[in-house]
Amino acid sequence: MAAPSSARLLKLALPLISEHGFTRVALSRSVLHLPTPHPEPLSDAAVSALFGHGNVARKTLFNAWLEGGIENMQGSTTSASVKEALHARLAYNDPVLEHLPEAFALLAVPESGLPPIDPVPALKHAARVAEQACHISGDPSNRLNWYTKRATLMGIYSAAELHQLNSPKTAHSFLDTLLSTSATINSSVEEVKLFSSYILRSWAGIVRSRDIL
Repeated sequence: MAAPSSARLLKLALPLISEHGFTRVALSRSVLHLPTPHPEPLSDAAVSALFGHGNVARKTLFNAWLEGGIENMQGSTTSASVKEALHARLAYNDPVLEHLPEAFALLAVPESGLPPIDPVPALKHAARVAEQACHISGDPSNRLNWYTKRATLMGIYSAAELHQLNSPKTAHSFLDTLLSTSATINSSVEEVKLFSSYILRSWAGIVRSRDIL
């Protein structure tokens, strides 16, 4: 019988995140949920061989979960508004919300330790959410408007997600407020800069609060 692939085990590990977090334990227990379950979880050496050593394995699991969030935005419909797509992505966080601060902090710290906080993963995450929301909605924006709209959506979604970590019950209303005050989402460069500054400061705060630096 062929050994299960790492991709298959990653998929099986995703439902375990709510209980075990973005951990090597979740990955190790994935084999217990195969059609023919293994008699015991994967050894630590096996987890390293399949998913990477140390925190690399945890980042692999988190990135797989983020990818699932992009797919979840589409839902069961063939099209949705930008607002509906962003709300769907925000709701995807709910089952694992307590584990997200540590996961986001982990993602922001490079393996080499330099620089201390890497903003690129945060920006990539927000950019993918913004792009998927526009894609699902059939957004016709082009050229300069294409960039300004997506940059503003990046800021809006990230701000709502960061708000969700501290106040889950008001996250969706906060997202609605940001979307409505942004009018047609053709925001100025200064507004985009303001969002970006807030996001980077907030991510830095998350990293420090988790004692990862």
